[in-house]
Amino acid sequence: MRVTEGGIELEVPGEQTEGIEEAVFYNPRQELNRDLTIATLRAYRRREERATTYLDAMTASGVRGVRAAADGWDVTCCDVDEAAASLARENLDRNGVEATVERRNVNALLHESAFDVIDLDPYGTPMPFADAAFATCRDLLCVTATDTAPLCGAHFNSGVRSYSAVPRNTDYHAEMGVRILVSALARSAARFDVGVEPILTHATSHYVRTYLDLEHKATAADAAIDELGYVYHCEDCLFRETDRGLIADPLERCPHCDGTRLLTAGPVWLGPVRDRSFVARVREAVPDAFGTADAARDLCETLETELDEPMHYDQHKLCRNWGLPANAMDDFLTDLRDAGYAASRAHYGGTTFKTDANVGEIRAATEGNLD
Repeated sequence: MRVTEGGIELEVPGEQTEGIEEAVFYNPRQELNRDLTIATLRAYRRREERATTYLDAMTASGVRGVRAAADGWDVTCCDVDEAAASLARENLDRNGVEATVERRNVNALLHESAFDVIDLDPYGTPMPFADAAFATCRDLLCVTATDTAPLCGAHFNSGVRSYSAVPRNTDYHAEMGVRILVSALARSAARFDVGVEPILTHATSHYVRTYLDLEHKATAADAAIDELGYVYHCEDCLFRETDRGLIADPLERCPHCDGTRLLTAGPVWLGPVRDRSFVARVREAVPDAFGTADAARDLCETLETELDEPMHYDQHKLCRNWGLPANAMDDFLTDLRDAGYAASRAHYGGTTFKTDANVGEIRAATEGNLD
């Protein structure tokens, strides 16, 4: 079927019929991801003028590559599937743009060629492609992970295998996925003396997306590793605290409720997952013509103001745990600020927030208006 996205026209596989898998995958629910990709590429090109080459590593229908080529990038589209490579060529021709199309395993391509920007958007985990990407990516690595259940600990063993970390399924499961992913990528990069800085990261629907600015220096890799650590989480009262370093020192009892049902997760990324000023430039680079323009700008606005505190809270889950009714989020956050704590909304859901208060301090600051 024909679709129009970001000002280009594409031929993509039709709707999947039950029991029949299309050979080439196209996901219309990823339009926000792709719109933000183009806006991020525009903002990044203004930041690093030397960046000109872009690899769409798993091109499928070619949608990312075609859109990047139409935006002025020197594009290579790669896919191991012949039908995908053929469809990508057709979509490039249909839109009158040029790009190189490679039908091969992208890891093999990356052992031979370097690119300024590499975009990994595989089905499932991106980790089988991370080492090859860090070995040859010069400037910006864009990564999507769609295996959110392993990332957040719901499929525990798979998460351990894929990310060489211990994920835990908590009330902040989406952010657990974000920080497990960035941690695994930072450790992969460090093997090549590459440091990573996440300049835009979001967990949306069924995927996590991160953009990593790269610095090819051993000291930068060391600095990224210093951002790793562990989260200790109480399943009874929802208390959590973080601990930097690669050696865990788990709590035996909860400092808040004295409970013993404590989880340890990590190593996770404990540093910022976006650069506020860069996210603002991405927001400004989203044109009205994009199909998800409003959603993309709203997401960026939330990311700009979101605190850097690791692991958000969910107001409704806290209140349910306390046996108290929830009030309006704005009032709830105002109570925290009036008590002297930093507080912001988080992009993980409508009732999620971040604060430098611990769970006991949150309750003390807000429960007077929850009764």
